[in-house]
Amino acid sequence: MNTGDLAWVLISAALVWLMTPGLALFYGGLGEKRNLLHTMFVPVVIIGIASIVWFAVGYSLAFGGEGTVIGNLNHVFLTDVSFTKSTKGLTIPDGAFALFQGMFPIITAAIITGSIIGRVRIKAMIVFMILWLIVIYTPLAHMVWGGGFLAQFGAIDFAGGTVVHISSGVTGLVLALLIGHRHNDKHIPVRPSYVLIGGALLWVGWFGFNSGSALAANGTAVLALVNTWLASSASVLTWGVVEYKMRGRATLSGITSAGVAGLVVITPAAGFVAPWAAVVMGLIGGLVGFAGITFVKNSFGYDDTLDAFGIHGIGGAVGAILTGIFADKSVGGVAGLVNGDVSLLGKQLVAILFTVVFVTIGTLILAKITAVIAAPLRLTEEEEERGYDAIMHDLIVE
Repeated sequence: MNTGDLAWVLISAALVWLMTPGLALFYGGLGEKRNLLHTMFVPVVIIGIASIVWFAVGYSLAFGGEGTVIGNLNHVFLTDVSFTKSTKGLTIPDGAFALFQGMFPIITAAIITGSIIGRVRIKAMIVFMILWLIVIYTPLAHMVWGGGFLAQFGAIDFAGGTVVHISSGVTGLVLALLIGHRHNDKHIPVRPSYVLIGGALLWVGWFGFNSGSALAANGTAVLALVNTWLASSASVLTWGVVEYKMRGRATLSGITSAGVAGLVVITPAAGFVAPWAAVVMGLIGGLVGFAGITFVKNSFGYDDTLDAFGIHGIGGAVGAILTGIFADKSVGGVAGLVNGDVSLLGKQLVAILFTVVFVTIGTLILAKITAVIAAPLRLTEEEEERGYDAIMHDLIVE
């Protein structure tokens, strides 16, 4: 075991955990006044749910065994998981690996809530998230990072473009379509300061998210952190310029969201591309992120409340495609289109398509099951108008 590697992975795990309270503030600032407290409440609840699911069965299903689609139950409740040695050829013990990976399903499930917050009953959301983490997240993690089908196929995802962002964004979109539009939408962001504070926590946490995915304090970790920094910074510039050109002003909420858009796009590529490519990906990410929450959303007319699909679903897919283009063997060990190898791009496209189909079908099925267990899924029009802060948190909004 290497103490330096272990220290970095433990710090990175804490940074990734911090992202979920950050997302709570970020979403709270972007959301409706009548649901401000509830919007922040739900991600904190998910910290509890996702952590215990991961401890009980998630880690074992994601990283136990050598199945093509899913792992086994040999490590339920972290049974036989060593805290002193590695069985995975790493320089950190299996317990540290399980800890770090356990932070990812928390933020993934929390992202989903942004698409449907304020119109779904909390009981239904809790039931759905438990099912989703077991049935959708753990197989995806196994197929991409646990030696399963997509890893064997040759698709790559450094820190979660498919597993985290496409899965959460597509799930959010499917749920939003199933549940329908909000009644009397009062969606005017009222807390730009919350957006900045939450966005900053996300940004800092993301450095651990991507750089920690090297699972060691090494050159790949440095590359991933540099690329994360550059891509998110470049995204701020393009989003700001486009927002100014389109709306006559650049906003604090907008350019903070831009940073998140750049972070999403670079996530699958962070350890595989050169810094110049990270800048290009960030510039593209700002454009794609802004288009996702404006042109795409308005053209198709779906009600993705806080743009989980626009930022994460679309951004994750674009990032995965760009990974296939810009992956550089000289820095990341994998050759993409820039190295003259088109095959990786094809594999990335297959992985994206598979993830979208798998998540869409799975979400539809789980939503039906949830409706049986915890019906009704949606608040009534009167309840929605009143707002969850008044219904559940005893806070009257004037």
